[in-house]
Amino acid sequence: MERPIQSGSPHASRDREGAVPVTRMSPCGQATTRKRRGFTFVEMMVVITIIVILISMAIPIYNRAIIRSKESVLHNNLFTLRTVIDNYCYDKGKCPQSLADLVSEGYLRAVPVDPMTNSTDWKIEMEDATQSVNQSEPGIWEVHSGSDKTGLDGRPYADW
Repeated sequence: MERPIQSGSPHASRDREGAVPVTRMSPCGQATTRKRRGFTFVEMMVVITIIVILISMAIPIYNRAIIRSKESVLHNNLFTLRTVIDNYCYDKGKCPQSLADLVSEGYLRAVPVDPMTNSTDWKIEMEDATQSVNQSEPGIWEVHSGSDKTGLDGRPYADW
């Protein structure tokens, strides 16, 4: 009777988990047997699913932190612009005609950037001509963001 043909190595017998033992020689000359182990597809899918869930929870938190930092910069820039406009008005006896006047007179190094629009185009309110010192040239009285978006507190940035 013929012997059946065996596939794989002649010594490759599988254990209950399906791992193939590998025979190696130890440093002291004895044969040692180690089983090849790996991750199953289901285990890999569970790990990937957990990673995707954690990332999907982290992205909104990250985006909110970026918005909060932009709002902080906007508050700071508006405070600086309003303070500089007030100082200009007290020093010169009239309000500036444009934000470029603040730079040319040395009150600012450069016009700050609106972090919500990434530009130096601010929404400017001119003072009432009847209440200004120089009624023929009313100047800038108030500055707001040029963005049409709403802040995390529910107020539009243009109203800050």
